[in-house]
Amino acid sequence: MNWNRALKEYRNYLVLEKALSNNSVEAYLRDVKKLSTFCTENKEIIDCTKVSITILREFIIHLHECKSSSKSQARILSGIKSFYHYLSVENLIDVNPCNKIDRPRIERKLPDTLSPDEINDIISTIDLSNPHGERNRTILETLYSCGLRVSELINLKCSKLFLEDGFLIVTGKGNKERAVPLNKILIKYLKNYIRLVRSHHDIKTGHEDFIFLSNRGKQLTRMMIFTIVKKYTEKAGIKKNISPHTFRHSFASHLLQGGADLRAIQTMLGHESISTTEIYMHIDRDFVRQEIIQHHPRK
Repeated sequence: MNWNRALKEYRNYLVLEKALSNNSVEAYLRDVKKLSTFCTENKEIIDCTKVSITILREFIIHLHECKSSSKSQARILSGIKSFYHYLSVENLIDVNPCNKIDRPRIERKLPDTLSPDEINDIISTIDLSNPHGERNRTILETLYSCGLRVSELINLKCSKLFLEDGFLIVTGKGNKERAVPLNKILIKYLKNYIRLVRSHHDIKTGHEDFIFLSNRGKQLTRMMIFTIVKKYTEKAGIKKNISPHTFRHSFASHLLQGGADLRAIQTMLGHESISTTEIYMHIDRDFVRQEIIQHHPRK
């Protein structure tokens, strides 16, 4: 089976059977395309079912020579393993060449976080006299108070928002839904934004249910959220490497510092595995160590 046909059928599998988001589907396809390019250009292999474990090992060496980080290599191999698992399930290959391929070890780096004061400083720089100000304040508060991914934020729906009951329904990875509670501050911000700003938009067809809209009445893009975060972080004079995901990391680490149960944090974040959530335990230990160093008389 040639690569193009296999990738087309694999895309259908990811969309229809795995129910992955567009971003996830494109990420998986990009990873497999790296292998297909390597095979066709360097090995003249135009049939994806002819790839052997030897070829895969040479591809891993190629990734290393291209200075790909261990994290990037692991992600690419994960995509390729998914692809060959699909071929195996469909009986398109007799032997899965990925069976004896190990993922490279990843050095887990602690994510940057913001302190509650830094988050307040960022939000306080927003000019509320500007119509975008009310929206942007609500966006930043939602990122922090709910610990959302960017893709989850821009896809929030009015039909899944229950302000009187104090929660919203978030659609996360794999189209899995979870209920996220809302605090009083965020409920107030959402009510103000919807009543004072959103209600005055000329909302375009197909975008009526999205909570956060551009000034053209359309769903916000991921890049718009990154731009908003960067703008107000710089205005606040914060020099850390901050992205929308930093608000999610801060949400989790502050919950843990406040004594929240790790399983509850896992549920709130929508993590499939508890091991993903456990990285915040390292942040919490670092916080405790710094507190002891700073405040204990035996320094």
